[in-house]
Amino acid sequence: MRFRSEHGLPGTKSASEEAEGPSDAALLEAARRGDARAFTALYGRHAPLVHALALGWVDRHAAEDVVQEVFVQAWRKLGELRGAERFRAWIAAIARNRARSARRSDERRGRRLAQEIAVDGLAAGREAACDAARLEQEELLAELRALPEAYRETIALRYVEGLSAEEIAAVTELTPGSVRVNLCRGLKLLRERWSGEAHR
Repeated sequence: MRFRSEHGLPGTKSASEEAEGPSDAALLEAARRGDARAFTALYGRHAPLVHALALGWVDRHAAEDVVQEVFVQAWRKLGELRGAERFRAWIAAIARNRARSARRSDERRGRRLAQEIAVDGLAAGREAACDAARLEQEELLAELRALPEAYRETIALRYVEGLSAEEIAAVTELTPGSVRVNLCRGLKLLRERWSGEAHR
């Protein structure tokens, strides 16, 4: 089973689009009754969040797989969710667990992000400038993945998904103040790691 929003991944909907449509609770109840369109709407609304969380753990290709696996698991376990208003936090918890598992699998197979990018770049024969830009972006994501989980997650949710501190707090079950502290400390550490990497 593959899920795809109307807009594709990451395919975010604006807050006004979400406000106009049915609530997550209404969509969840319809999905529990077997309405695949309702679940597809939940996918379209929350896949970008899941993708952002996954990017904190794995590369872009694996993150797309994680998104699919998370929503397949969610579809199968819809009946286990208590409190429809907690769907966003529930799907985020599934995403974190699945992304951690995917990263462990990658490590066991001995994959290293930098090697994959180098091999992919050579095999595809891309222009050097495009390769360098993509490699730099992937190296930055690799540095992000090396941060402690609390920092990694808040940075990914803020800068990949574009969530506010209050929205991140709702997903992570932290206070908005803790989110801001994690963002500040995480960005400082990321800058230090990135500038150290650039000088190697």
